[in-house]
Amino acid sequence: MKISSKTKDIVIVGIMSALLLTVQVALSFLPNIELVSLLIIISTIVFGWKTLSIIYIFVFAEGLIFGFGSWWICYLYVWTVLMLITMIFRKNRSSFFWALVAGAFGLGFGALCSIPYIFIGGLPMALAGFINGIPFDVTHCIANYIITLVLFKPLYNLLDWINRKEFGK
Repeated sequence: MKISSKTKDIVIVGIMSALLLTVQVALSFLPNIELVSLLIIISTIVFGWKTLSIIYIFVFAEGLIFGFGSWWICYLYVWTVLMLITMIFRKNRSSFFWALVAGAFGLGFGALCSIPYIFIGGLPMALAGFINGIPFDVTHCIANYIITLVLFKPLYNLLDWINRKEFGK
């Protein structure tokens, strides 16, 4: 029995969304240490534009678990920014390159998340939130850099192999 490509896409999106949610919840007790950035980078390289669906299902599920606060609005676009950056450079397979991208993304995460506060409380509120979050952004930067440097190659190779073996791509 042949499985349609639409069915395969649904399976990919479902599994990857569940994986993102699982690792996010499992590591939620650690401030700004996460695997989501790395998994979005790898998912974008391997699955391309399907990653948009993965991101939005993941973000919606996070809202169901943690509530739909102002942070949730940020997640609607911040992960998409990372995906779009990855799409530009998706032919690159250097662990060092992706570690730099993930680290820079971690450092800029707070700035990106400050954008809604401009509309809620003005520029002073957004700036105060950004400055207050700098220690967390530095942690995010360092953690993303190290995690990506160490795990990019093995996780990319695994996901690419599974995608080729199971989905014939």
